Amino acid sequence: MKIVVLGAGAWGTALAKVIADKGNPVIIWAFEPEVCEDINVHHTNSRFLPEIRLPDTITAVNDIVAAAEEAEFLILAIPSLYLLDTVKRILTVSSIREGQTAIAVITKGFLPSESGPRLILEALEDYLPGFYQHALVYIAGPSHAEEVSRGKITGLIAASENAKNSIRFRDLLRTPRLLVFSSFDVRGVQVAAAAKNVIAIVFGMLDALKNSRSTNKLWAESLGDGTESLLLAAGLNEIQLLGRALKATHSETFTSISGVGDLDVTCRSVFGRNRRFGWEIIEKRILERFAGIDDLLNRINEIGYLPEGIVAAKYVKMLIEEHHLKAPVSLALYRILNREIEPEAVLQEFLESL
Repeated sequence: MKIVVLGAGAWGTALAKVIADKGNPVIIWAFEPEVCEDINVHHTNSRFLPEIRLPDTITAVNDIVAAAEEAEFLILAIPSLYLLDTVKRILTVSSIREGQTAIAVITKGFLPSESGPRLILEALEDYLPGFYQHALVYIAGPSHAEEVSRGKITGLIAASENAKNSIRFRDLLRTPRLLVFSSFDVRGVQVAAAAKNVIAIVFGMLDALKNSRSTNKLWAESLGDGTESLLLAAGLNEIQLLGRALKATHSETFTSISGVGDLDVTCRSVFGRNRRFGWEIIEKRILERFAGIDDLLNRINEIGYLPEGIVAAKYVKMLIEEHHLKAPVSLALYRILNREIEPEAVLQEFLESL
């Protein structure tokens, strides 16, 4: 059984470790040759998942076609900015042309198209052979690579319109400490996974304003645990509104681990990159070097890590306007990232919108 993870980021590496710990050899495709060497020689991925010893049965390669060829299971772990270009590179692989490879996606966000932002699986189906229509699996849930790789108890959702494929990936990943559940609500799970990163950036800003000595003292004295819960509730409401607009099929998606669970851990965990970015907006004034959101996206490598919520904020704003939704938190963040308002103004606008 050939199992392949395309992408050697933290989350892809963590899931590869979970699978390998169950006794299955795993191949990771890494874009960076030095990451391949680190994994193959030292059995670590010190760049993206430091301090974690990887099983010897994980090997890394730099040739994406050789990695994907004849894979029985393929997990796409590529950031949304680069996902489509990566998928286009494996369309010539014979086992994918013939639909023999089961494909799952763990990327969070939306993908651009001429008709506007699209959900990831929907966009990928346009490029992959017809075998993959309604057969891709989307994996998400309240998780962090740092915890999963250390065996912390975690829950995930494997969502697909194809029940067999959902169960196959569920069984591939499931361990006594990684609980994986099936879902048919592919659209709802994707919306929740993407939009929660937007809310997490705002949560990081709130956390910085709440605790910073350098910010307006009045704000610091006015913010508390209840304010955080107010933001989480408002954020969840916006995620649900967007999910309904994009034809989510099950309302319980948003009250389960893929909705409120994923939102909570992304906002509160110290491992959250989106929360970290929000904190740095306030504490490090990180946006001052960028002219607006497009400039930020074009130079996103300068940040040193990838907060997917930046990409999602642009597309969520477009979808909110297209569907005429009331989503003040998401819209305020977009205006901050686009340098239209100062970061501290987001809370004032949020409170005035309630």
